[in-house]
Amino acid sequence: MEELLRLLAEDAPGSELARAAGDDPVARDLALRIRAGIDASKKREAELSALVDVARELASARDPGGVLDTIVHRARTLIGTDVSYLTLYDPARGDTYMRATDGSVSAAFQQLRLPLGAGLGGLVAETYKPYWTADYPSDRRFRHTSPIDDAVGEEGLVAILGTPLIVDGAFVGVLFASNRTRRPFSREEVSLLGSLAALAAVTIVQVRAAAETAAALDQLSEAHAGTEHAAAAHDRFADIVLSGGDVDAIAAALAELLDVWVVVVDAVGNELAVAGSPDRSAVPWQESESGRLTRVGDCWVVAATAKRERLGALVIGGVDDLSGADRRIVERAAVVTALVLLFRRQAAEQSQRAQADLLADVLSGSADPRTLTDRLRLLAPNRRHDRLVVAVCRGDHSAVRARLSAPLEDKLVLSGPYGGDLVLLVARTDAPTAARELAEVAKRTGVTIGVTGPAAWGDPVVEAHRQAVHLVTTMQRLGRTGESATPDDLGVAGLIGAAEVDVRAHVHHVLGAVIEYDDQRGTDLVGTLRAYFAAGQSPTRAATALHIHPNTVQQRLDRITALLGDGWQQPDRALDLQVALRLRTALG
Repeated sequence: MEELLRLLAEDAPGSELARAAGDDPVARDLALRIRAGIDASKKREAELSALVDVARELASARDPGGVLDTIVHRARTLIGTDVSYLTLYDPARGDTYMRATDGSVSAAFQQLRLPLGAGLGGLVAETYKPYWTADYPSDRRFRHTSPIDDAVGEEGLVAILGTPLIVDGAFVGVLFASNRTRRPFSREEVSLLGSLAALAAVTIVQVRAAAETAAALDQLSEAHAGTEHAAAAHDRFADIVLSGGDVDAIAAALAELLDVWVVVVDAVGNELAVAGSPDRSAVPWQESESGRLTRVGDCWVVAATAKRERLGALVIGGVDDLSGADRRIVERAAVVTALVLLFRRQAAEQSQRAQADLLADVLSGSADPRTLTDRLRLLAPNRRHDRLVVAVCRGDHSAVRARLSAPLEDKLVLSGPYGGDLVLLVARTDAPTAARELAEVAKRTGVTIGVTGPAAWGDPVVEAHRQAVHLVTTMQRLGRTGESATPDDLGVAGLIGAAEVDVRAHVHHVLGAVIEYDDQRGTDLVGTLRAYFAAGQSPTRAATALHIHPNTVQQRLDRITALLGDGWQQPDRALDLQVALRLRTALG
């Protein structure tokens, strides 16, 4: 007995204890039981020590992914299995999904999802109780499914132990230890994995909470910074509006605040302002119909609307993404832009009404000229009005306003409806120039435009307007709608109804190009024209009268065509030319 006690004290193995007990079965059984208890205590102590180490390791972890990797690695080491893995609960889909593995080689297994109640893991997730089996493929206690069995088979797993991760009654996931060969799991191993699962569940919840808190703090900090940035932008935009700034100032401020390029367009896509260097071919202004910022291609678009009416749009580019605060700044800029455009339109409408009232008083000839001059200086302080061309437009008024060219609009003194027509008073020194500038407007809109003048402010403008009205009516009677013309452009018909006719100016308008050519080169194309018409437009008879070869006459006629344009030999044009030739002769 003393020998047995000595060997137990020296931590001798069971074989030596059995030898020392000799033929005494009671002593041998007692010694082996004591030895087994000591071994179990040491194992439990080692397991507890390992759990303490795991707890320390988990407590120092902050990365959720690192925590899960640590858990499955420790589970595989403590239980001594080939594979360990962990699934997490997905409340949105009501199942668990594979989140971390250690020892796994199958991609399909690593992407496996386990519905509640399906397979061993699904049963653990459904009941919140541990389950284990020495031979999963043949164990009928579990509801087998093809996806689960195929993934388990590809991984080669046979023995599986699963235990739930639960914190304060809340299910987190399932922790597994598994072997590729058949093996039973002892209750001690189940308990050990359960203890590890308890530690893991608490750690997962704590790390999640810490991560969520950190994210919330980051968002709070970002929101605070974004609020300050937005407040600065708001103050900037407010200063622009209060100081009378226009959309170009808004575009410049927005481009500077966000380091982007900006294009501002009106409701039909006309460019109003640009800041930065945009690619205009990629500006998709028509895509946005709301006040919310929208991604369109490589650009960001937001409509500028007021009272549900689209007044324009802002297009932003040169940036891959915009933060929430930056998007709100752009949307705020769109609101301010809509406000400025609304103010601009209201001011334009008020100005148009005031101009129409003044124009009506001017053309009626009944108001005091000095009072009219004072009113004009208030409405158009930077416009000269000593020499004015009058344009009467018959047709779609709005179409004419929308298509006025910049040079003409810059010299527009007054405009407005009068007598059913749209009347323009333009600071030009000659009518033909204004008529040419309005020709494209007439062509595109189908509006007929008669241009007269220039005339001095007061009664001369009234008379010029009367002539322009007569001119437009004559143009319509002659079928020349959709054109812009002066009286001289109508030839003899344009002289009818004129209070005064500048004969020399009319002759120069009709024959000027030919006369100037003769003066510069010493030719006599004017004489050739007289002979041609006198010969009944026969080149041969004209050559006889001029004593030159018919080919020479034809060459001169070709030159006249180059100077006057095609169609001068048509009856209407030919009549105008013959009248001009007779008037020139009469003038001497």
